[in-house]
Amino acid sequence: YAMYYEVARVETFRNLGFVYKQLENQGIMMPVLESHSKYLAAAKYDDLLTIKVSIPSLPSAKITFLYKIYNEYEEFINEGETLLAFINMETGKPCRPPQEMIDLLAPYYEGED
Repeated sequence: YAMYYEVARVETFRNLGFVYKQLENQGIMMPVLESHSKYLAAAKYDDLLTIKVSIPSLPSAKITFLYKIYNEYEEFINEGETLLAFINMETGKPCRPPQEMIDLLAPYYEGED
């Protein structure tokens, strides 16, 4: 499921108007630090899967993604979580995400305590 998580992350940002390649062009990469997966039922060959992604809080030097995967019969078959870091590609040190990314995500957290 790690491959599905990766595609879901990239597509989530693409749907928000932020292409991952922009991040790399700014000298930032996002390696996975942790990945957790809970298998609830098997996906079958050629199943059409729906992956719902949420980001529980605005990112700082790290970002967490939560995943829920459903098969074409809307059965909940997998849940997962990944923790990624923002790393300056030149120095290899953690850094903050680009302001553009924060600006795209911020409206989803307005009004939260």
